[in-house]
Amino acid sequence: MKKLLLASALTLSALSFAQMQWKNTRFGLTAGLNYSRVANAHNPSGPRFAFQGGALALIPVGKANQFFIQPEVMYYGAGETGKDKDAKGRDGYDAVYANNYLSVPLYFKGYFSEAESEFFGMAGPRFNFLVSQDVKNPPVGRPYYDPDVADPTNPAVNGKAKSFNWGIGLGVGYSYKRQVELALRYDLGLSDTYPGLAKEKGGTDKKKSEQVLALTLSYIFK
Repeated sequence: MKKLLLASALTLSALSFAQMQWKNTRFGLTAGLNYSRVANAHNPSGPRFAFQGGALALIPVGKANQFFIQPEVMYYGAGETGKDKDAKGRDGYDAVYANNYLSVPLYFKGYFSEAESEFFGMAGPRFNFLVSQDVKNPPVGRPYYDPDVADPTNPAVNGKAKSFNWGIGLGVGYSYKRQVELALRYDLGLSDTYPGLAKEKGGTDKKKSEQVLALTLSYIFK
């Protein structure tokens, strides 16, 4: 399934590449708030709120002012939090599992019409390169959730995040005069974020993938 999605995205990009109007490329800045979680990882778990921000290019495809390729390069915060309580209902720990990336999404973007102010949709692959991993206050019983600490009973079990992961990004938004754009994006992670936790005692061998919902604001220069 992952190979099919990646092959489809690359094929679409290749077909669009031949029709790109490079001389009409515009550039812009984008920033937003991320709401992220990691499936099947640090249970019980909760969301992490983080920031994303960077630069984008808007490259026309074809003659109509309606379809574009939008690559971006940005700082991208993800991960999750963890909370637990003791037998008396008191907080036992309050952990943060912060994964920060240099992220490179490649969107195919289509406006619903050629009007200057219009809704749009976007989809494409996202490639994340881990810049830093910061774990705060991991549970006492699982010190190996800290990437610098191995499980003393099984060194193969660890909480290190994978240095590279990828997923599929989807988004919808509204553009004001093709210059100020507000978008809601969802990134579906397709990689195992913590492969070292697959052999955790009492854990699950299910893939631990990051899922990120983001609200972004972009400004595209004329």
